[in-house]
Amino acid sequence: MMPAITARAHTNIALVKYWGKADTEFILPQTSSLSLTLDQFYTDTTVEFDEHLSADEVTLNDQRLSEKASQKVHTFLNLVRQMTAGTSFARVSSTNHVPTAAGLASSASAFAALAGAASKAAGLNLDKPALSRLARRGSGSATRSIYGGFVEWQAGHDDADSYAVPIAEQVDWPLAVVALVLDPHHKKVSSRQGMQSSVTTSPYYAAWRDVVAQDLAAIKPAIRDHNFQVLGEILESNAMRMHALTLSAQPPYTYFNGDTLMAMDAVRELRDQGVPCYYTLDAGPNLKIFCEKPAVPAIKQRFSELFGATNVIVAHPGPGLKFLA
Repeated sequence: MMPAITARAHTNIALVKYWGKADTEFILPQTSSLSLTLDQFYTDTTVEFDEHLSADEVTLNDQRLSEKASQKVHTFLNLVRQMTAGTSFARVSSTNHVPTAAGLASSASAFAALAGAASKAAGLNLDKPALSRLARRGSGSATRSIYGGFVEWQAGHDDADSYAVPIAEQVDWPLAVVALVLDPHHKKVSSRQGMQSSVTTSPYYAAWRDVVAQDLAAIKPAIRDHNFQVLGEILESNAMRMHALTLSAQPPYTYFNGDTLMAMDAVRELRDQGVPCYYTLDAGPNLKIFCEKPAVPAIKQRFSELFGATNVIVAHPGPGLKFLA
């Protein structure tokens, strides 16, 4: 039996979105994307390969998962076993400090942590690009959670060249992200289902590829120059154009709810009042509000009044994958 390894990975929020796969088996994206890793949302995962096990055992938040519920983890572990020619099953224990499947990228931290812990527990010593490639096979956004700070997932053309690269791992900029937990429950349309529907049925999908290319070209200088206004304008418009793909799919669907729309209006009202802030959201109803630290008190107060203080979480740029044991 090999020693157990524990890894921690943080979730990330995409500023220029990935929405659609070019290859579903290898999870190759239609476009590149760019994100910010956050410090407040993370997953701790311990993996131990044990020759005495007759099947993989997966525990999430102290609850043993059924064979069906753990199938994605089992499939991912098979990739690791193929890399090492190993045959032992694994004991996986994961604690998720993220509301699962609510648009806060829980799959990103989950599969990045699993990639780190499983590969090392299997005796591999992968560098970060290789870990990023491996994490991608579990969840596309997980490829970015290997790194901290600002990260670009380069779409590439195949399994070998589709992985994340750091843009600015150490963020020397007083950025903050105010996360609103408007609905912590599982979403009705998964990200994978939603992406496929948008790619195949939205008449605007070809234009989306152009939007992403333009936004990536514009946002990198904004990050380099600490230009918050340009950063905010890009991340907000990119999010809304992504969600336009959900509304223009056939049949149309949306991740918004009433509170989402109320929160969007409140962000615009704060901006009109002189509080610089911009919103983004992924496949879920929960807004993430980007600001600089001096604006946090006003934003936190406003949204605590609207939704309750316990549903308003302040995060900052976070670190990449690390091993705890």
